[in-house]
Amino acid sequence: MGDLSKDINSTFANNRIKALLNILYTASWISSSQNEFFKPYGISPQQYNILRILNGANEPLNVQIIKDRMIERSPNATRLMDKLCAKKYIDRLPCDHDRRVVKISITTQGKGLLKSIPNNLNKELLKNLNEQEAEQLSNLLDKMR
Repeated sequence: MGDLSKDINSTFANNRIKALLNILYTASWISSSQNEFFKPYGISPQQYNILRILNGANEPLNVQIIKDRMIERSPNATRLMDKLCAKKYIDRLPCDHDRRVVKISITTQGKGLLKSIPNNLNKELLKNLNEQEAEQLSNLLDKMR
């Protein structure tokens, strides 16, 4: 198993600083792992999140609702959706009575892409934790926020 002190060749003033740096280091490790996982599918983890939100909604959503539901609240969500639209994974649906309003829906191609992606993307990341440890970690992270 990893040891942050050895991984980054450093010592820490106290355990709170070590814990915070460990969270940041682990977040970067998770991000890199997820980027590699999604590379063969031609999308980013954030784009995957958008597709999952739309697929689960079962109805078109406005952009702000999608942004609010994203795990990683991205200021460039519109750009992410532009790329998904160019790949024909989502559609923009203009509102009949207010042209400022645009709803986003997932296409059949987008649903097909989601079905082609295995559901085990996080399994490898948590392989060193049992259920009880995963619950404890989750509870501690909730407590931190």
